[in-house]
Amino acid sequence: MESLWILGSIAAALLLGAMSPGPTSIYVAKNSIAISRQHGLFTALGTGLGAAIFALLAVLGLQAFLLAVPSAYLALKICGGLYLLWMAFKIIKHAKEPIDAGQDVTAQMSLRRAFTTGLITQLSNPKIAIVLASIFTALLPKEIPTYFYFVLPLLCFFIDAGWCSLVAVALSAEKPRRIYLKFKAGFDRAAGAVMTILGLKLIFGMK
Repeated sequence: MESLWILGSIAAALLLGAMSPGPTSIYVAKNSIAISRQHGLFTALGTGLGAAIFALLAVLGLQAFLLAVPSAYLALKICGGLYLLWMAFKIIKHAKEPIDAGQDVTAQMSLRRAFTTGLITQLSNPKIAIVLASIFTALLPKEIPTYFYFVLPLLCFFIDAGWCSLVAVALSAEKPRRIYLKFKAGFDRAAGAVMTILGLKLIFGMK
């Protein structure tokens, strides 16, 4: 019974974190609206796998390593921030390019690429590992049951992928897509601007 309460508390904290806007939700939304619902869902699966990997690393003690070796954490933050800035550059660069409603937009990106990009975008932010480790430290018992090493990554996967999948389904409907096609340049520039801010925040640690 106590284990269920612990897992429920962790799940609630993870859900709140997944619902907060970030680079992964932006990219899932963009793929869902601009390409297809299927691409959005595959992107969501990639972000979910990234969350599961971070959860496993967090429960194994990545937080202690990153805090003990500040240079490693700094290097990961810079690499992740530069990746987000590169993503922002590409989004803004192609903002003015129209999408022909008659063409096969799914040819723009393979499902595998959508999945991989979602995974890399999630892994670009090492702060997630720190946040997860903090949640686990606050809520887990001193002696962690062995099965938690399997349950926690799965929990992170289903919560993150599940929430992003809901975003993909909601935004890939016909009405949101029509609105996006009408104001594509503005939406893409706004998404690129937010991605730029998140990248700079990751690199320089702005609050």
